Amino acid sequence: MATGRTDPRRRERILAATLDHIADEGVTGVSHRKVAARAGVPLGSMTYHFTGMDELLREAFTRFADHGVALFERHLDAADSPERAREAVTDLIHELSDGPQRDLVLTHELYTLAARRPEYRELTRRWMGRSRQLLERHFDAETARQLDALIEGLALHRALDTAPHDRRLTREAVRRVTTPAG
Repeated sequence: MATGRTDPRRRERILAATLDHIADEGVTGVSHRKVAARAGVPLGSMTYHFTGMDELLREAFTRFADHGVALFERHLDAADSPERAREAVTDLIHELSDGPQRDLVLTHELYTLAARRPEYRELTRRWMGRSRQLLERHFDAETARQLDALIEGLALHRALDTAPHDRRLTREAVRRVTTPAG
């Protein structure tokens, strides 16, 4: 592994270590010293690569949001009909809720930070906008907005419930939101 400033992956390791640390201890537990130790980099690397804690947190959470958008893309890109788009959304909800506890914790750490600080609220707003754009490839804008909220809500409920509902109920909820009244 390269060392010093010639280490091309050092910045990436710092960002990954930041997210791992947040998942384990929360945003309030983050410090340059703890992240540097977790990333296996000298403490001075922190200020070389990031102007401060806010830049580090914003970039780490931006990376995490990009991961969330990539999940949406992976599920929705192949859908070539409304029915397949509904099934892709159902699959997405189940992947999010059955996925790593780390992702659930990171999502809620970001939401808590966004509830307190406008610059993080802007980050979550951009994330929601990107997710909705992907949904709008298959559904109208109003439906995409409702569906985005349903995805987050059902994923959270399934992840935290001791007896989460099954795929049939998820599929029915998605169908109800995405089927025009008539």
